[in-house]
Amino acid sequence: MAILYSPIQQRAFFFGNSTAKLKIATSTLQDLHLPTQIRCSSKRDDDFKSVESLSQFKEIRNVACGILAVWAVTAVSPVIAANQRLPPLSTDPDRCERAFVGNTIGQANGVYDKPLDLRFCDFTNEKSNLKGKSLAAALMSDAKFDGADMTEVVMSKAYAVGASFKGTDFSNAVVDRVNFGKANLEGAVFKNTVLSGSTFDDAQLQDVDFEDTIIGYIDLQKLCVNKTINEEGRANLGCR
Repeated sequence: MAILYSPIQQRAFFFGNSTAKLKIATSTLQDLHLPTQIRCSSKRDDDFKSVESLSQFKEIRNVACGILAVWAVTAVSPVIAANQRLPPLSTDPDRCERAFVGNTIGQANGVYDKPLDLRFCDFTNEKSNLKGKSLAAALMSDAKFDGADMTEVVMSKAYAVGASFKGTDFSNAVVDRVNFGKANLEGAVFKNTVLSGSTFDDAQLQDVDFEDTIIGYIDLQKLCVNKTINEEGRANLGCR
């Protein structure tokens, strides 16, 4: 059965005073590069006749700023994702082998010292060199990881569109916010794996093992829409 997961490292932003507060809670605001700047400020106007009028003005201003902030997060950030452009393929002759070292400082926020370009690389049946590696923010599109042992890897924010992970073992791994669009994951194992924020649009999920998968409720709803998940997988996830 899937475990519903809610991130605990959240940052909250408050707008308004004690009578009117608008809270925006998010764990990824620092990761967004918003083209829109929001500035909310006011200067005391000596023409205000009363403190009450000034207080009402500030309250209206604060609520308006909160609404603008919500708009910036919900309206602007999807445009960035939709217009994402990948860099040119790396010319490093050893770029595929760099997966065996991984990102030495890569963590759950997708931080890395050097970008990992693993596109079109073939790691079929790799049983020892990928286990436990940090592949945060790696570019994996059209690569092959069939039958590979990727237990305990950190793959946060990886881009794996069109990649092949048939029979890949992701047990105890952190595979959050990964784009698995159109990937082939037939027979993959996500036992006790963190999958929150990952997307599986048009992915092949036949015979995937989702036992004790850690996933958010909204992400679970999106995942359950995939018709290629078999009955056992749906039961482990708790799909209705």
